[in-house]
Amino acid sequence: MYFRRPSSTSPRRKAALLAASALLLTGMAACSPGSSGTADASLAALPGATPTELAPYYDQSLKWRECGVPGFQCATLKAPLDYDKPSAGDIDLAVSRKKATGPGKRLGSLLVNPGGPGGSAIGYLQAYAGIGYPAGVRARYDMVAVDPRGVARSEPVTCLGGKQMDTYTQTDMTPDDAREKTEVSAAYEKFASGCETHDATSRRVLPHVSTVEAARDMDLARAALGDEKLTYVGASYGTFLGATYAGLYPERVGRLVLDGAMDPSLPAREMNLQQTAGFETAFTSFAKDCTARADCPLGTGTPARAGQRLKDFFTALDRTPLATGDADGRKLGEALGTTGVIAAMYDEGAWPQLRDALTEAMDKKDGAGLLALSDSYYERDPDGSYANLMFANAAVNCLDQPPAFTSAQEVQQALPDFEKASPVFGAGLAWASLNCASWPVKATGEAHRITAEGAAPIVVVGTTRDPATPYGWAESLASQLSSGRLLTYEGDGHTAYGRGSTCIDKAIDTYLLTGTPPTDGKRCS
Repeated sequence: MYFRRPSSTSPRRKAALLAASALLLTGMAACSPGSSGTADASLAALPGATPTELAPYYDQSLKWRECGVPGFQCATLKAPLDYDKPSAGDIDLAVSRKKATGPGKRLGSLLVNPGGPGGSAIGYLQAYAGIGYPAGVRARYDMVAVDPRGVARSEPVTCLGGKQMDTYTQTDMTPDDAREKTEVSAAYEKFASGCETHDATSRRVLPHVSTVEAARDMDLARAALGDEKLTYVGASYGTFLGATYAGLYPERVGRLVLDGAMDPSLPAREMNLQQTAGFETAFTSFAKDCTARADCPLGTGTPARAGQRLKDFFTALDRTPLATGDADGRKLGEALGTTGVIAAMYDEGAWPQLRDALTEAMDKKDGAGLLALSDSYYERDPDGSYANLMFANAAVNCLDQPPAFTSAQEVQQALPDFEKASPVFGAGLAWASLNCASWPVKATGEAHRITAEGAAPIVVVGTTRDPATPYGWAESLASQLSSGRLLTYEGDGHTAYGRGSTCIDKAIDTYLLTGTPPTDGKRCS
């Protein structure tokens, strides 16, 4: 659903925020191994030999150039727009790297992806990974990023203009009557139609931005970089991208870290339901911390009472939006207020900011703080423009799986389950998963298991109170992968690497630098 990158954060916080996933708009969630609703089909590996028609793409050389960010170089990688019809034309993919700094023998290239789908891998590389990953890792690897097709610098999908997006993000996602339900459906229809008609680039690439295609692009990048095997760190949705690569090319797997893992075996509706429960788990953790403080805007008592107070606040916003001082005149209604709270669930480092924002809104009737959190989540700039995050997010996810719901009636029937999973966020997240119902391109993928038989050890990382990729996802993915090694972080927030656990960081650094994975089942705090 969302991906956020506030402009004024520490490197560690930037890392956490850049790794935030964008899953909720498409309905994705978690599951423990053996849960009902999982798919039996497995992703089949591609033939080891390069097809003749793809040889020119595998033989290409990258022409590096300076790209305006000191220490980084950029290049363009060409891929077939349609792998089934390579003669139909190319798509240009943006690549960036920061060469290994030494000392020590160079180990090759380390590709990174922060998630989304829709997050810019190049933005993540240049703002954090290329300068903030451990010095020992950066010394031995060329740090590399490829913006996936349809994302950021790689022929981006665009759906709506800034003013249209402002309207879209303020759509009431807890409709109270038939008129409001119609408005939700109409908002999604307008968004979907815009993705197909906004410009020629969007129309051309929209049918070809699936995760399988992006994973095949990564193999072209591996070859162009001169690496026999892929070394990769993917966070959030980036774990699905990395696992898909492993399933397609198990013999080319080098050292893969999948942090904040997704479970590819779950259909969209089941995933969304259980992700909703993940956000409730994260809110409960926040509420326990907040209500123990004298200045908690949600008062004292149990997390359930705090949740009810927050729901009452959202209801009040629905009736009477708050002033924000926004230059474009936006007020804080229920939709933007809820998004602001959800944004802070990704990183416990944002909890003080959330407490302050809620205090301002609930006590002083000033919605500016929550609006700022919401804007960072949507990647809305002060000038009113939006990055292509939300557009690419829907484009990829609506292609990867059939829609979670196809009608408002289906959402209505599922509401009790969602509200049980999360009394605070359930209704809104149920309606949010209607977004693919009117998608102009039919889904080309479906839920499936990924076993990657024959792959080298793959490290799968799960955080026990992760809101966006709940811990059960990591358990399930590690159990599916024939060589999966589960590494657990007992803590809060989304993803684990680089977020303050010396135990996690040491285990991953050792794996990247020596090839020795952590013991399966290792736990850190």
